[in-house]
This record gives sequence, C-alpha cells and structure tokens, in this order.
Amino acid sequence: MDVDLRDLELLAATAEAGSLTAAAERLYVSQPALSQRLTRLEARLGMPLFDRKGRRLLPNAAGRRLLVAARHVLGELDSAARDLREIRDGRDRRVRFTAQCSTTFPWLPPVLRAFRERAPDIDVRIETVADDAPIPALLADLVDVALVTKPDLQMDRVSLTELFEDEMMAVVPAGHPWASRAHLTARDFDGADLVLYDFYDQKRIPSMPLPIPVGARPARITTMPVVTDLVIEMVAGGQGVTVLPNWVAAPYAASHGLALVRIGARPLTRTWFCATRTGARPPHVEAFVEELTARLTTPHSV
Repeated sequence: MDVDLRDLELLAATAEAGSLTAAAERLYVSQPALSQRLTRLEARLGMPLFDRKGRRLLPNAAGRRLLVAARHVLGELDSAARDLREIRDGRDRRVRFTAQCSTTFPWLPPVLRAFRERAPDIDVRIETVADDAPIPALLADLVDVALVTKPDLQMDRVSLTELFEDEMMAVVPAGHPWASRAHLTARDFDGADLVLYDFYDQKRIPSMPLPIPVGARPARITTMPVVTDLVIEMVAGGQGVTVLPNWVAAPYAASHGLALVRIGARPLTRTWFCATRTGARPPHVEAFVEELTARLTTPHSV
C-alpha cells in the first residue's frame, strides 16, 4: 500500500479536526497543499476516505479502517520518541507492564500502592500490545513485565515465574439448564452457542484453542471485542453462553442473574506467569516484579 507517514498524519489530523482548513493549521501547512495531498492519496488507493456532511469531513468505512492503522503507527512513534528522550537524558526509570487475556484488574491497585511506597519516583505504564501477544513485545523491548497465561512459541526465550492458577467457568443465565449441574462435559457443549473474546477466533493464524473440553462441537461461535461487559450482556440477554475465569465472571453473577458452572469433573484451569526478559533486571523493575509476585502468589490473590 502506497502510504507514507505524512499521509497518516493528514488522515489523523483531518479526522480529528473535521475539516482540511483546521487540519492544515494543526500540521502547519497550507490548506490547498493538504487538499492536493489528500486527493493524491485517495487516487493512489482508488477510493475516497472521507464523506462530506455539511461543512465537516467524516471518515467513511475505508477512512476509518486506515485511521486505526494511522493512530497505532503515530502512537508508537510518539511513544518511541518519548522513550528515546528519557534514555538520552538518563531518565529511563519506568516500568512498562502488560497483562494478557483480561479486561479487569482488581488486584492491580494494591500492587501499585505497594510499589510506589518502595519507589515513589518510578512511573508505571500499563501498556496494550498487538494481538494480545506480550512475549514478542517483551523480546522487542516494548514492555518490561508481563502477566501471561497463553502459550507462545517464544516462551523459552524469556524468564517465567509461576504465580497462580485460575479456573475457567461456564457462564450462563441463572435459569439455564446448565445452572443446576455439578459440572459440564464435552457433550454438554455440543450444539451450544458460544460467545467468546475475539482472540478465540478460529480464523486467526495461529488460532487459540477454545476454552471448552476437547471433542466438544458447539453450534455457533460468536466472537466479540475483549470487553467483558459486552460479553456478559450478550449472555444475560440469552444470546449464548460464555467461558470466563472465575475471578472475572464472579462479580457479574448477582448483578446480571448469572450462574457459574464448573467445566469437567476436574477444574479447567490456566497457569499464570510473570514474564520478563532474561538476565539481570534493573532495580526498579526487580522491585515491581517482587510486589507483583508477592500479591499474586497469595491465596485468593485475584
């Protein structure tokens, strides 16, 4: 695709400002020059990127898709520039942390409070990483500490500390036939409609195994963005059943009239690890790892 950095800046500025005139002021160029550049970009792509609504320019479907990429690229460049300035000035004293497969962090505030008592001058940044894949992000020095559970082909290249196990539970409306079951089997999932986070999309390469017993044959799998509230609302509304960690689903049980049901006679569990790059860790990263490990290896830690 014939798109360069200035094209992405044009797209982002125009989408945010709503007009080429305002975007030109933000980018310190003339409006005619910006208009010509947008015309050339749309000609190269073979499609318009904006629709005109009154006096405003609004991104159309093509523009919105390219805007996602533009914001990601520009955000990464801004972050890299900030990090390089801190390294240059000897102020590289932050911990970049990410957690896999979760949109809720009830355990994180106590970790941060304890860490800030130990290291009040260190900044902790909660990062999101592409494709919910923190191991490659660790190896690329995009994060310093990761909470991980999904297997990764490069796990042998990082340092792993085992933390805890959590149990995956079927989440159903309280009146669902499964609600009274002691546990579910693979056959119970045959013909079921599942609502899952989109990292379980089986069209992905590589795809992540479904969180259900081996051999189960669900009827339909609907994948949703990694937004727990959205998945819960779908289940509460009778659009299917889901599978979530017990500590993620439990707070919703009473408020949304849901039941949590064990999968298998033995609990279906995942093991969580604290992952860092191999070798000696800076003292402030080591201190954060110590607080994270202390919090998440205690009983009922999440």
